[in-house]
Amino acid sequence: MTWNDLVGTALLGTDRRGGEPVALLAAAAAETVRRRAGLRPAEAGPRPRPTPPDPRTALPEAARRRLALLLADRKGSSTGGAARRRSAEPNLGELLPQWLAAANAKGYAAPPALLPALLDAARARTDLRGDALTLAGPRALWLAELNPDWRFALRAGATGLEPTTEKWEEGLFTERVALLGRLRARDPEQGLALLRGTWATERAEDRLMFVDALRDGLSPADEPFLEQSLSDRSRNVRATAAELLSALPGSALATRMADRARSCVALVPEADRITVEAPYACDAAMERDGILPVPPAGRGERAWWFGQLVDATPLATWRERLGGRTPEQIIALPVADEWQGDLHAAWCRAAVRQQDADWARALLGQAPIGDPAKLLAVLPEGERADWVAGFIDSHGLSEAFQMLAVCSVPWAEPLGRAVVDALDIARDAGSYPWSFSGVMGLAERCLDPAEADRATPLTAIPDEPPDATPGAGTYWAEAFQRLVGTLRLRAAMLGELSP
Repeated sequence: MTWNDLVGTALLGTDRRGGEPVALLAAAAAETVRRRAGLRPAEAGPRPRPTPPDPRTALPEAARRRLALLLADRKGSSTGGAARRRSAEPNLGELLPQWLAAANAKGYAAPPALLPALLDAARARTDLRGDALTLAGPRALWLAELNPDWRFALRAGATGLEPTTEKWEEGLFTERVALLGRLRARDPEQGLALLRGTWATERAEDRLMFVDALRDGLSPADEPFLEQSLSDRSRNVRATAAELLSALPGSALATRMADRARSCVALVPEADRITVEAPYACDAAMERDGILPVPPAGRGERAWWFGQLVDATPLATWRERLGGRTPEQIIALPVADEWQGDLHAAWCRAAVRQQDADWARALLGQAPIGDPAKLLAVLPEGERADWVAGFIDSHGLSEAFQMLAVCSVPWAEPLGRAVVDALDIARDAGSYPWSFSGVMGLAERCLDPAEADRATPLTAIPDEPPDATPGAGTYWAEAFQRLVGTLRLRAAMLGELSP
């Protein structure tokens, strides 16, 4: 009996088709085995394309072993948490970003055998992706095409593909953002032209991300498009376009804001004092230029509108408006009627937005206002480190964490010395040790490895004052041991990357 005969008999029954049920089942079992044994294999799919070549230099063997250890430790470092912080063992996972940056600076290629682990690390930690994909090179794309878990590499700009109109119009949103970002970094005007072509059909949330991408390579050539975006249907798109225009001191929006701000701020020559007359209303023209009409809870309307006007005004406006004074002289002027806090805070935001080092320097010279870390980021690297070192010498570490985070790595020698000395002072003063764990972790990654010798004497367990937290001395000793061990490990890692 054929298979169809067996099926027909099973459906109609042996009473109608004849035969014994047991014989039918036996024949079906035999036919099933025969069919399975004789199954023709499916047609083979196309072979993957050959692995692309990577002409870069291979890692030295010691550096290859180090990368394998760092990648293997990655999962342990993410789950060890507090236990790792209370031991003298270096946290290898936190050194991986620094190792990747150093390897890329020397132009090395990742070992093929470690590419899967490297891509897994990049998938788990977005802060690693740029450097990890650079080290992985063209083979990251090849692997990403074969494994859906690594598709992020295609969206993150590791493909090396040219951002053509077809890819822009048909790609996924994240892929399109990556394409626009790469093109803006290389040819800002071409990137803007690509965006203009589809702008009218984009969703509001997508338009917001696209207009925000124009920060890279922002120039006066972007002004007509951004000015047009001030009339966008989306309030968030309008606000972002206004923010970008205010970062262009020569833009028409900046000029309009300056005219409004001049009417609010004046100098009383005979009293050598600034007076403020904040707006009494937020009209439609102000709203179009990015002024948000409704203040946050607890903030007065006039102060809210005034602050937005001033932080969008070109800082050069105030030298002309306030008697040709320098930023330091302007900031030193008293401000009438308790408007000084609002005015100075707005100047801080303007200095950051316009990347004006002279104003940032002058504002940092006053009592701390606004966000010192953001102002510091405007200054040159060397000056930034010197300023933070002086701040730590005067005020200690309790308020310096965010400032340290904006200093270039490795920290300059005066800054590193100030940090180690301040930690030593805190230990001797019997300070609560766990409150400095963040600074200690930052120091492990950012101190110059040469500072290991300076910190070595601090690894001994100190005598605890009677009023100290029990066990604090042991914790401080473990923390300094981990610091010294990590610094020496970083020095060894950098040495292994040398041929």
